[in-house]
Amino acid sequence: MGLDHVFLVKLASTAVVAKFYQLPRERIMAAISQAIVDGQALRTYRHAPNAGSRKSWAAGDATSRAVRLVDITARGEMGIPGALTAPQWGFYDVLFSHTNKDLATKPEGERRFKFQRDFGSYVMENILFKISFPAEFHAQTACEAAVILHPHVKDRIDDIDKIVLTTHDSAIRIISKEGALANPADRDHCLQYMVAVPLLTGDLMAENYENDYHEQHLSIDELRSKMVVEENAQYSKDYHDPSKRSIANAIQVFFTDGSSTEKVAVEYPIGHKRRRAEGIPVLEAKFRASLATRFIESRCQQIIELFDDQEKLTQTPVNEFMDLFMAY
Repeated sequence: MGLDHVFLVKLASTAVVAKFYQLPRERIMAAISQAIVDGQALRTYRHAPNAGSRKSWAAGDATSRAVRLVDITARGEMGIPGALTAPQWGFYDVLFSHTNKDLATKPEGERRFKFQRDFGSYVMENILFKISFPAEFHAQTACEAAVILHPHVKDRIDDIDKIVLTTHDSAIRIISKEGALANPADRDHCLQYMVAVPLLTGDLMAENYENDYHEQHLSIDELRSKMVVEENAQYSKDYHDPSKRSIANAIQVFFTDGSSTEKVAVEYPIGHKRRRAEGIPVLEAKFRASLATRFIESRCQQIIELFDDQEKLTQTPVNEFMDLFMAY
């Protein structure tokens, strides 16, 4: 549709915050209607040639907007009953069917949201933790495959003839990019860039996207130019399957002498539900390491001990919890 998915972040956040406010059903509906008519972001800032840093703060901005809309609704602001359905002026006619040719040709009664399942806890149960790499999620498994291949290619970089990236349709549509990349935000949404760095170095870190790093490592673009991106239909099917939601990628490197590496495929990223047992310890280690960049050891330990005590954590007032994250 061209709308950014942070619209859904705003919508969901509005409902959740309204519940936190203990608003009655009528007021919750009023707040959600405000979120629907509030104006929605375009995806322009997530795609070349306009990819930019806004994509890094857009979800937080949407959530903060949700809090604002709930607050004014709690103070008595009226709702908009026809936010979705008003002819000509409602969301369905203005932003939903007009931007979707298939919907635009359907009768009015069919131009409506459709849902895969009843509302419940699916999202929380299937939450994806971004643990190992600061990379767009469609590329997480590609980065992992590249790290696995690094020892096998690090001494043969100049002999590489071709790198075949096998992926799913969403990755091709959203992050497969050729040619010049304008800025760090453009690079961290480029599948080929996110594969090239760990192939070369064995890891991928946030600083690898910066302009000065890119300028000092032109071999990244040389590797990108040798990459071929192909879709695996099964990967695409499993990505959209709600019982799987895999994010599969595979990489194989071919050399000028005719030899090649094995084809390394990774179906689920470490932050996926299906890798929880493996992922949670890594997530906790990342949390500890992040705390250590900001706080002294005693404060880090205080925060960690609080998180280890579920009962104490849930009983801690919000202001006291937030005070723990104030730097000295």
